Amino acid sequence: MILAACSTSSPTPAPSDLPATRVAPARVLMVTATAGFRHDSIATAQRVMASLGAATGEFTLTVTENLGTISAARLADHNVLVFALTSGELEFTAEQKRAIVDFVSAGGGFLGVHSATDTLYGWPEYGRLVGAYFREHPWTREGTVVVEDPLHPATTGLGDRFSITDEFYTFQDNPRPRVGVLLRLDAASVGSSGDYPLAWAHSFGSGRVYYNALGHFDSTWNDQRFQRQLVGAVRWAAKR
Repeated sequence: MILAACSTSSPTPAPSDLPATRVAPARVLMVTATAGFRHDSIATAQRVMASLGAATGEFTLTVTENLGTISAARLADHNVLVFALTSGELEFTAEQKRAIVDFVSAGGGFLGVHSATDTLYGWPEYGRLVGAYFREHPWTREGTVVVEDPLHPATTGLGDRFSITDEFYTFQDNPRPRVGVLLRLDAASVGSSGDYPLAWAHSFGSGRVYYNALGHFDSTWNDQRFQRQLVGAVRWAAKR
């Protein structure tokens, strides 16, 4: 009887037949405040991120330069915190710094873009969060970027390398031992030698951190290859 009942029951639907589970867009809070050099591309970065969120449906975006609004309660209402083109010693209180660390450690996402590594040198825990501190930018020109990990959500579809004009960073110490390097500069393409990671990802407590050193120019933010990386990074950091 059990066999007969099983034989007349409806077949288990294949995965493609199941109704899609709708995942709510990630909530992204993007900080573009500066206390040092201010990039001309900040307005473009804000516009591009908002457009990417709307076009893909992957995330909603809130942009702020009012540091006083950063709190544990506000962070708790978001999935990912982005520092894009920030610079200098941003005036966070000790309580705010703890809130940022706790947010990521407890499972939140963090994205740093370009001069996010030229930020908060006086807060070593931030350096550990973002992965490295900026040293210099010896090459502002076209260079070749090598894709080291083509399987990460932020690098899929980029191929094994691509050329782009940007301001290429070096760092006070090489982050490679501490992070998973996604992109590196092909040093020979700028007439140099050495190991220069440009994008990486790593875990921070239960959270996920992604950093990309590109993004100096408007043209970079408008580049579809760069935009592809940002969308994939948000998806990964938000654990989607």
